[in-house]
Amino acid sequence: MSKQPRIRVLVVDDHPLMREALTAAIDDEPDMQVVGEAADGNAAVAQVQELQPDVTVMDLFMPTCGGVQAMMQIHHTQPDAHVLALTSSQDDAMLAAALEAGALGYLVKDSPRTEILHAIRQVSRGNAFFPAHVANKLAHLSRANKNTAQADVELLTDRERDVLQLIGQGASNKQIAEQLQLSESTVRTHVQHILDKLHLENRNQAILYGAHSPNSWNTTP
Repeated sequence: MSKQPRIRVLVVDDHPLMREALTAAIDDEPDMQVVGEAADGNAAVAQVQELQPDVTVMDLFMPTCGGVQAMMQIHHTQPDAHVLALTSSQDDAMLAAALEAGALGYLVKDSPRTEILHAIRQVSRGNAFFPAHVANKLAHLSRANKNTAQADVELLTDRERDVLQLIGQGASNKQIAEQLQLSESTVRTHVQHILDKLHLENRNQAILYGAHSPNSWNTTP
């Protein structure tokens, strides 16, 4: 039986000690390896294009070009790139900016090593990853825009609302398909309709909408 290919990771951080610690932790895992390092956003953009990593672990505060700007550039040319934001910030605005720029996951730097490694594995599969305190912030951000979101969500069909709720829970297209007993191609079609109807640029913006409580979308008696 052939081995599964290892998860290829690009580590982006302007602090050499942080890069060294992350690289050591990742390379110590049998199912993943660091294929490159970058100290700023510009170098990260270039290395993503060159190395095509499975996951980019991205610091948000860096000189010259920060993580949010780098993610925007990366997703402009590679919309399917998988980026995990790893930062010292717990600011709501920074969380929202990272998601809108295309981050699939968001962790603070003092997260346990096991959680960081688990997040890398999840993001490599295209799954969103948010620890409990970040998920709570997402719910707060969603409630802050509840009235607008409620009006927009009424444009969706019942099935599209089901899909959007699952997106908000971090489910992948495959997981959504299994739960709703649909084909993955049908789920992809629903996702595209959701983005079009809600005027969203990417799946990560849909996560902000999808973080609502399901009851808040129940428009039927």
